[in-house]
Amino acid sequence: MTQRQRSTAQIRILQRAPDGTMQPRTEDGTPLLTLLAERGMLLWIDILDPSEGEDQVVSRLLREELRFHPLAVDDALDETHLPKVDDWGEYIYLVLHTVSFNPDLSHLHTRELDAFVGRNYLVTYHTEPIAVLERLWQSVQRDDRRSRRGADYLLYQLCDAIASDYMPCIDEIDAALDAIQSDVFTRFDTSLAERIFRLKSAVLALRRVLGPQREVLAKLARGDFTVIDFKERVYFRDVYDHFVRLTDLNETLRDLVSGTMDTYLSVVANHTNNVVKALTIVSLLFMPLTFITGFFGMNFFGASIELTFEAERWILFAAAVMVMFAFPIAMLLYIRHRGWW
Repeated sequence: MTQRQRSTAQIRILQRAPDGTMQPRTEDGTPLLTLLAERGMLLWIDILDPSEGEDQVVSRLLREELRFHPLAVDDALDETHLPKVDDWGEYIYLVLHTVSFNPDLSHLHTRELDAFVGRNYLVTYHTEPIAVLERLWQSVQRDDRRSRRGADYLLYQLCDAIASDYMPCIDEIDAALDAIQSDVFTRFDTSLAERIFRLKSAVLALRRVLGPQREVLAKLARGDFTVIDFKERVYFRDVYDHFVRLTDLNETLRDLVSGTMDTYLSVVANHTNNVVKALTIVSLLFMPLTFITGFFGMNFFGASIELTFEAERWILFAAAVMVMFAFPIAMLLYIRHRGWW
């Protein structure tokens, strides 16, 4: 649901009521900083900006109303960053990535999620709808226990949901790899090699995201951030363990993809060798025939020398035919005896 809609951006707010429940808040003109200054207040502000940072309303909201540092705001509006975390004292700025995999195209799609976390607020900014964030948004509204422990615990739930969302992606990549491996020994067209290369690109793209994101969770679990309570760090350590496991699974997938490519190249090379071997044997079998016909086609004694009897012609013809049949058969038996074919 949208609580604010200005220009192309959609801005919605969840506010924790005095009884501890999270409820949607409609805009009443109250400055956000005034709301945040209230005792026991907790806000989750979610911004969906399809204009990718070109909406001046979003920029003004982050710079003037929430008073985030211009450098942090520029980083948030510029969707080109790998996962990272910056400490700005009263708040931290994070870049997280969610992923989805298209099995038909073997393409990995990443979505950047920027987050500002303070003592009593969480601000999320993204340019595309993110399913995992939407699920958590609805869950927080239904279950007040998710918001009782503050913004840092809310951030933990978001990180944990993102980590859980990586596993189906890895399972889909694994299933696509199994399908390719079953075709390796039966197909030799270029489309299979293209599928392997696309899958390898997806695994490498996942690796480029998982590594920095794991480091982000490591900093949240062990870093000295004022906005994250010491008691909550153990939860971030649990999410860090999830990303360590995901990284290990991704490395296994990378090795399997490389092994599949090597196997495919070996199968293709073996198939090519068999084709070349068959053509070589055929050429070898016809070689003595070419020699015999060429040899007896030469006029050794001149055109004046002719055979006297017709029977002699047939005898020579039959002998030549027998020799031409005998040579290929003998060569074929020799090749089979040596195990060359």
